[in-house]
Amino acid sequence: MSEMYTKHATKYAEAVKNNIYNAMLERPSTLALLDCVKGKDVIDIGCGPGAYAEWFLQQSVKSLVCTDLSEEMVALVNDRFGDQMRAYTQDISLGLPLESDESADVIVCPLVLHYVEDLVPVFEAVFRVLKRGGYMVFSTHHPFADFECSPSGNYFSREQIEEEWNTVGVPVKVHFYRRSLTEICSAVTSAGLVISHISEGNVEESAKAISESTYNHLKNNPNFIFLRCEKAHS
Repeated sequence: MSEMYTKHATKYAEAVKNNIYNAMLERPSTLALLDCVKGKDVIDIGCGPGAYAEWFLQQSVKSLVCTDLSEEMVALVNDRFGDQMRAYTQDISLGLPLESDESADVIVCPLVLHYVEDLVPVFEAVFRVLKRGGYMVFSTHHPFADFECSPSGNYFSREQIEEEWNTVGVPVKVHFYRRSLTEICSAVTSAGLVISHISEGNVEESAKAISESTYNHLKNNPNFIFLRCEKAHS
């Protein structure tokens, strides 16, 4: 796991509150795929410092479970929201063993799956935990955006990439997996879920005031991809 989510957890929490990539592209694009969540049982996979948790609690969900691989992120969420939700450390690549079958109406998983090597166990766990008629919304790196990082030049090959990101104000090494759109969709559908919507996101115009060059880049180039996946009623 990158130090960005452990050693620099507090800095990361502050950085993503109002930045372009998270606050003005990823979050609004993910939230756009959600229905009304009032009175719903929700799981937030990869909850980070709690941006989604805050939104869900404001929407009066029935229950909220937050998981993250980072103990530091879970501590931040617990400090902020306490007994309003349940938060714990979980490696999503191992599924959701603490969650009961058919216990969630809605699952969100924002910008997590590119850190997971094998997506199949993730979606198998999601299918098990979702109620019939429930759905999952997730965001991840856009396969076309990551392809330029490919060391092999083979789009269909899953590859681990190392980069330095400056999200928290200092360069931090990050490892993630780039994969094809086919691999993502196959992992979803092989678990029994049905893809009902695919979005490539839309950066908010307010981002132009922070960085016109970044705004223009995101207006003209894919960066993240957003999918909504349904569990059939029967």
